[in-house]
Amino acid sequence: MPTATPDLSAAPSAALPPPPLPAVDARWALCLDVDGTLLDFLDDPLAVRADEPLRALLHALHRRLDGALALVSGRGLDDLDRIFGAPHWPAAGLHGLQLRHADGHRREITTTPAQQAHLCAMAQQLAARFAGVTWEDKYTGVALHCRRAPAQFAPLQAAARALLPQLPGYELQPGNLVLEFKPAGMDKGKALHELLDTAPFAGRLPVYLGDDLTDEHAFAGINQRQGLSVRVGAREPTVARFTLPGPAAAEAWLVRVLDALTHGAPIHDPIPGGQQRQP
Repeated sequence: MPTATPDLSAAPSAALPPPPLPAVDARWALCLDVDGTLLDFLDDPLAVRADEPLRALLHALHRRLDGALALVSGRGLDDLDRIFGAPHWPAAGLHGLQLRHADGHRREITTTPAQQAHLCAMAQQLAARFAGVTWEDKYTGVALHCRRAPAQFAPLQAAARALLPQLPGYELQPGNLVLEFKPAGMDKGKALHELLDTAPFAGRLPVYLGDDLTDEHAFAGINQRQGLSVRVGAREPTVARFTLPGPAAAEAWLVRVLDALTHGAPIHDPIPGGQQRQP
């Protein structure tokens, strides 16, 4: 299935409902962004780590869904394993440039050491022009972080776009106070389609939680498959069809999902947003 291109100019701005809960026998495929969705942002991306309750919850969901749980992130696979204690779940890293399937098979789109060295040199020079901006070598791309200097984001983005003609084969991926130079042609939506066409995800109802502009490709892909696209936070516009206010609410909802899958949602417990339970 080809990836869908999200048309944010036509995205509705009306308030979105919370996502529904599953029926006890639902066959969901749960795909989760990390930063801003499962975990709050920190100034230092390397300081982020999942606590034990969240890890235990995700392990329980992974078991209950027969392995149909995946992380989909701008972080690399090694970094995801560091954050979550090396569970080796299926995962898409670096916006889909890396993909690990449930059977452990890995697919990776790489660049040459010379290309990466050139990109790092250019990014380092660019970051040095903006106080408070830091750069991160992602081994297949480079991230420029503005979390400590949010006012620098707009001028940094303009300068980064001006630099692109000197970086053939790369594209600029904006995110939440971060800009990434990455090899062109891959995004979370394409990686998600690739993952959902393989076991144990194939044939299940896809459910995706994400917070950032980088997740819009995934939302569009999930909508294409008649799944549940859930924006975490209040960023607009979006093509997502449901919403949760932040990472704490996302974790609380996932607790309810596990309980519904295990025991069934009680009759007296209303489904969020008045939605029907999903098959």
